[in-house]
Parts: sequence; C-alpha cells; structure tokens
Amino acid sequence: MKKLLLFLIPIILACVVFGIFLLVTSKINVAKGALQVTSIPTKSTVFLDDKKIGETPICKCDQGETINAGQYTLKIVPTDKSLETYEDKITINPSVLTVVDRTFGQVGKSSGSILTLTPIDQKIAQLFIASFPYETNVLIDSNPVGKTPLTLTVTDSDHEIILSKEGYLDKTVHIHGINGYKLSAVVTLSTADITAQQETSSPSAEIQATSSAGLNGQQIIILNTPTGFLRVRDNPSLTGAEISQVKPGEKYTLISEQTNWYQIKLQNGELGWISTQYAQKQ
Repeated sequence: MKKLLLFLIPIILACVVFGIFLLVTSKINVAKGALQVTSIPTKSTVFLDDKKIGETPICKCDQGETINAGQYTLKIVPTDKSLETYEDKITINPSVLTVVDRTFGQVGKSSGSILTLTPIDQKIAQLFIASFPYETNVLIDSNPVGKTPLTLTVTDSDHEIILSKEGYLDKTVHIHGINGYKLSAVVTLSTADITAQQETSSPSAEIQATSSAGLNGQQIIILNTPTGFLRVRDNPSLTGAEISQVKPGEKYTLISEQTNWYQIKLQNGELGWISTQYAQKQ
C-alpha cells in the first residue's frame, strides 16, 4: 500500500502542476482587442458592462490596457446632464481596434458611428454599412454605391464614406479597408433641424487668444484613428483643404482652439487644424 502511495503521489503532483500550468496559460492567452471612444462634448464617462473604464477621449490600445474579446454593453454618459446617455452593444474582436464616436444632442439630434473589424476567409477588404435611419444614400470616395444596408468590396486603402438622407445632416466617416477583414460601420445620422454651429460657426468668433508659444505651453497628443493618421486642414472645417497628416502618438504644440477643433504647429512651422475627436491635451 505504501509503495502504491509512493508511486501515485508523484503522478498526482504532476497532474496538479500541469493543471495549474493550463489554467495560467489559458488566462495569459485570452484573446484581446483594442477600444477607442471619442465624443462631442469631449468630456463623457465611458462604461463597459456598467464598469467605468475612463473618460473620453479614451483608447484602450496599449499592451496591458486592451480588453478581452467578446460582446459588451457600452454606455457613454455626457457630463452635460441635459443630454441623453448613449448605450449600445459592441463587439471587441481579437487583435483589432473597435472605434466608437458619438456627437451628443437633444432627442433625435445625436449622431455617431461604430466601426468594427472581423476576420474573413477571403483575401479581400469587405465593407458592411448600416444606418439609422435605414435606406440612407452612401457615397464612397465621392461615388454613389447604393443605400443602406449594403455590403461591398473596397480596396485595401483609405476611403471616405458619406451618408446622406433628406431630413438629416450628412455624416462623414473615414475608414481603412484591410484585406482579410470585414469592416462593419453602423452609423447614426442627426435630424437636419439641429443647430449647425458645429459646422458653420465663424472661426474668428471662437478662437481663443494665444501667444506664439501656444496656449500656456500645452501639448496635443494624437490618438489612434481608424485610418492610422489624422488629417490637418487649413481651416477648422471638414471642408478645409488637407495640408498635412499627423500620426497617433505624435505630439504638437497647441496654438489655439475652438469648438471641435485644435490648431497645432507642425514640425515645419506651419499651422493647421485637427479634429478634437482624435487628439488630447497634455
């Protein structure tokens, strides 16, 4: 009996050690993905399954901050209590970035988009577009391609999507097609009677006084974007001409700001405007 026990004990210990090894390695190898959330107004609290993860703009993109793959309930609570909380289901896929942006307004006057990448078996870049409201006209790189919902193949490159429907404000979304993945874009449009000050306000009316050294020496860091870069424009408007591009992680001196836009000083000394959705003060 003692000999049997002496024989079994090493086997039992080996099984226990192996079981612990499997448990630890399974936890280490949990598939994870990245999440970026931006909002206008910029200060909103973000929750995943009712757990606070930070304030916008937020990017859980660095190693150690990424999120276990799976489906979550995302909640964005604006600081302005007069604005409605946004809540929706999102999916975090392994090794890719899920991007959520939200522009808050009164009832019926909010807009936004959710961009999610999913691997597919084909070596093509696939795009799925859904919208609220339905049957919204879609232009890709200025070319009409149909009405939502629709699925199509795009090139492995940057693209500009414009969604347009009578009675609603146009919504522009920038994407980057990737071979071997389907990019799903779920877009919400705002009703057209929304105050258009975000798009048409006079820059001179809201630009703050600055010095050549910038706003008290403040720096702007560029956040991750769906395209891998952020356009720099010659004026604070989506219709402004693109004069340069900046990349995530880069830092620039803040010169001035107005609603939804930062003016920065580029490395060549030129001044340009970038969207606050993908930039953060430091």
